[in-house]
Amino acid sequence: MKQTDVLIIGSGIAGAAAALRLAKNPQRQIALITREPDPCESNTRYAQGGIVGRGPEDEPDNLVADILAAGAQVSLPEAARILAEEGPRLLEEILIETAGVIFDRAPDGQIAWGQEAAHSRRRIAHVGDGTGKAIIAGLMAALRRCPNVTLETNLTAVDLITFPHHSRDPLAAYRPVVCHGAYVFERIGRAVHRYLSAVTILATGGLGRIFRYTTNPPGARGDGLAMASRAGARIINAEYIQFHPTALAVPGAEGFLISEAVRGEGGVLLTPDGRAFMAGYSPEWKDLAPRDVVSRAIHHQMETHGYSHVLLDIASHQPAERIRERFPNIYATCQKVGIDITQDMIPVIPAAHYACGGVAVDECGRSSIGNLYAVGEVSCTGLHGANRLASTSLLEGLVWGTRAGGCIEKTLSARSAHAGGPGRDDVPPWDESGLTADSDPALIQGDMQTIQNIMWHYVGLVRSGERLSRAIRELRHMQNETEMFYRKTKLSDGLIGLRNAVEAALIVAQAARHNRQSRGCHYRQDAVQVGDRLL
Repeated sequence: MKQTDVLIIGSGIAGAAAALRLAKNPQRQIALITREPDPCESNTRYAQGGIVGRGPEDEPDNLVADILAAGAQVSLPEAARILAEEGPRLLEEILIETAGVIFDRAPDGQIAWGQEAAHSRRRIAHVGDGTGKAIIAGLMAALRRCPNVTLETNLTAVDLITFPHHSRDPLAAYRPVVCHGAYVFERIGRAVHRYLSAVTILATGGLGRIFRYTTNPPGARGDGLAMASRAGARIINAEYIQFHPTALAVPGAEGFLISEAVRGEGGVLLTPDGRAFMAGYSPEWKDLAPRDVVSRAIHHQMETHGYSHVLLDIASHQPAERIRERFPNIYATCQKVGIDITQDMIPVIPAAHYACGGVAVDECGRSSIGNLYAVGEVSCTGLHGANRLASTSLLEGLVWGTRAGGCIEKTLSARSAHAGGPGRDDVPPWDESGLTADSDPALIQGDMQTIQNIMWHYVGLVRSGERLSRAIRELRHMQNETEMFYRKTKLSDGLIGLRNAVEAALIVAQAARHNRQSRGCHYRQDAVQVGDRLL
């Protein structure tokens, strides 16, 4: 058993920002855990386009307006204001000064601000097309310089420790739900340990891997959302799953993200026979329309004409040297599969990309469960509404991770660490008695693929009540089967992930069936009321 002041589950930008803020108090002990062998491996690492800052001739009001417009009237204005006011300062103080991130610069030495869809100004700071990789490397280096932060890898959170659920005291049933840490599975030693903490932060990222096609890495399977749901946390806006319009559609590189910045630099979407089509769906924005509009337009073209993909043309709009300089990773990856983006068009399809909803939190990242915070993609601050504005997610993680760290520090400073918290004898150890079966990776992978297919076909870009009802029936059956399997099988990371994936999938599907209004990235063919932009 381990005890710490703050347990952070997840090592992306949000978790790292929270840890850095808390580490300012040298007496505070912080444990940051990740299921990956490399703490730099997270959704953050794969963010290509960049992070929102404050470009030339830009003001907070401009960014707020763009966020609210992209969010289809569902974004919380107060959250948008917090991001616009605090974000640029934290980008400078934390990413540039503390983490040493070197953003691309213009000849005059100023940040070379990029343009992305639905932004009215050039305000995207980037490091080529590997912004997330540069950011997380800098943040991890900064955390390693903090002696009171312990980075632990190969650890998968199984469930949150919450009272009264895990309390030995029967009278705890009359008290509010409070989180006291998590049961954590050691992937190498295959043992489950109790991590007790005064405060726990969920920073587990998203859930794109519950869909057949996604830009997300393997760990994005909804772990944090599922754990929070089982603990009883309030979850909102789960139906709003953003699909990125342009994932590479080539065998061997499926799901590789072709950044929105490619269209920001002049790239144009074409049908396989060379016809530009976005003006017919968004006369004002054309290829720089919000992501939900572009994704549905591509889907509509593919479905109507039987295309297996559409094409993205940047070669006709930028010199080859500029393309290689601005998009080195995209260029190199496409080269490996036989596409030279300085000459060839890029075959693309939409793919699940970002969860706009999640664990409901306030302006400090506090959830509805005592002592439990959530930051980053697993949370719902209200910022993204029904459709996330490009490149705001990294900044949201930075802002709310820092805010959560600050609020937690004030809370812990006002009371002694672990005050009123449970000890070794108050929390039962993990019980593995009666577990006789070993988990079969082939069966787990098969079940994951079934979940992914259900979600892609029935809870994907275009939804209906009939499709969603079928998805829920099939997912409920899978959940029952998975729970039976879970109750008699020795733990593995794959089994934990399967259990969480089916839980997360049900959350999304049920929210989508409940919301009968098309809005943002939640599009229903049978909408009873038109919310906003439809095809």
